[in-house]
Amino acid sequence: AQNTSLSFLYRCDDFVVNDTKLGLVQKVREHLQNLENSAFTSDRHRKRKLLENSSLNSKLLKVNGSTTALCATGLRNLGNTCFMNAILQSLSNIQQFCCYFKELPAVELRNGKTAGRRTYHTRSQGDNNVSLVEEFRKTLCALWQGSQTAFSPESLFYVVWKIMPNFRGYQQQDAHEFMRYLLDHLHLELQGGFNGVSRSVILQENSSLSASNKCCINGASTVVTAIFGGILQNEVNCLICGTESRKFDPFLDLSLDIPSQFRNKRTKNQENGPMCTLRDCLRSFTDLEELDETELYMCHKCKKKQKSTKKFWIQKLPKVLCLHLKRFHWTAYLRNKVDTYVEFPLRGLDMKCYLLEPENSGPESCLYDLAAVVVHHGSGVGSGHYTAYAAHEGRWFHFNDSTVTLTDEETVVKAKAYILFYVERQAKSGSDKL
Repeated sequence: AQNTSLSFLYRCDDFVVNDTKLGLVQKVREHLQNLENSAFTSDRHRKRKLLENSSLNSKLLKVNGSTTALCATGLRNLGNTCFMNAILQSLSNIQQFCCYFKELPAVELRNGKTAGRRTYHTRSQGDNNVSLVEEFRKTLCALWQGSQTAFSPESLFYVVWKIMPNFRGYQQQDAHEFMRYLLDHLHLELQGGFNGVSRSVILQENSSLSASNKCCINGASTVVTAIFGGILQNEVNCLICGTESRKFDPFLDLSLDIPSQFRNKRTKNQENGPMCTLRDCLRSFTDLEELDETELYMCHKCKKKQKSTKKFWIQKLPKVLCLHLKRFHWTAYLRNKVDTYVEFPLRGLDMKCYLLEPENSGPESCLYDLAAVVVHHGSGVGSGHYTAYAAHEGRWFHFNDSTVTLTDEETVVKAKAYILFYVERQAKSGSDKL
């Protein structure tokens, strides 16, 4: 009973003034303190070991019965930045594009006062002299080195805030809009030269991204346009006099409508009506269309706006075909999401029938294999969550911010895709076409 009372006094951190001559109360206090310290140390050691094992286990996978290291690294969410993380992880798995940036010289190798120093930016610095290319390069380098489970892209996000005001703050953003801004700004910065060297010169020296692959958007070609750049032919015909007008438009991605007849379908296994496929979306994009009254064509022969038809042809296919499914559309007051499942192929997407001159293309040049998919989970563009699936060295991964997990093809094809990245096939392989 006495020990219980003394223990209670100690636990309350109370002081006993009239201790015994032998100092028994103090001895009990010291004994209890030692016990607690020992328990705390043991618990801390156990937790550390558990964390280390957990970290280790998260980096190891069993493939074909053998254990292999998981070299993929997640990206920490900095406050609704999943839209950015999903795009970055997708681009990091476009090998030709990613390798180009990773091989660029670092900013700290410049001559002058900053030579030999690493330059990091913080939001408090207020430094206007920032480089999107450099922070993008550092982020890509961190993603596949395998030394950590998650990387925090704070420096890149800071540069995004500086040069893309639309993305300031911590609200949810549209991943497709971010991707377009990112590619456009990378293109512009590369055009202006980076680290004192003109990137157009380096691009010309790279045989795999030679001048024959140029698709110029706002000036000279860069790796952005060499990889993602294609050309559309926009053909408009006046329905009154038959005058035909053609113009060529460069593109970095194609935005495809989900045809209206499929928009009420909500699941893959729904029985009412046929399933929507990626081919349906591509056909809707390229089919002949009569323009409505709000889009009357200014006919140069009739000298006034007339009813007309429009048709798109692809004049040049890109090395990486980026397809954006238009899942968000405006109603009178808000932006709704089209939740329709769209079936898409993992291999052998054949784009030949959409080409302006298919006879001039080689047997393999029109076939594309899937490299990455961005998925939006939720009901609205300003809410929900973005994740990405991507293939790396023959294996599919699911990138969910800090968490990266190995997945399978069956899971990937069930995803309700928002952005699809298809890579031009380089070698022949037996696979089904779309």
